[in-house]
Amino acid sequence: MQTILIILIVLAAGATLFVLVKGVIGMAQGKDVTGQKSQELMRKRVMFQALAIILVVLLLMFAGTGGS
Repeated sequence: MQTILIILIVLAAGATLFVLVKGVIGMAQGKDVTGQKSQELMRKRVMFQALAIILVVLLLMFAGTGGS
């Protein structure tokens, strides 16, 4: 179970990084005049970060109880 959680944490962190870089590149290009795309990417980034934090908490709970 812990191995699966670690893999999911890495995937969530990678997705967060991908969306963050995509947003920074989009802002640097200046094509999004209204900011709608930036807001959408920010929401996705926050969602992936929340998922990663929840997974870390679950991993710590399982590690604390000695679950395998």
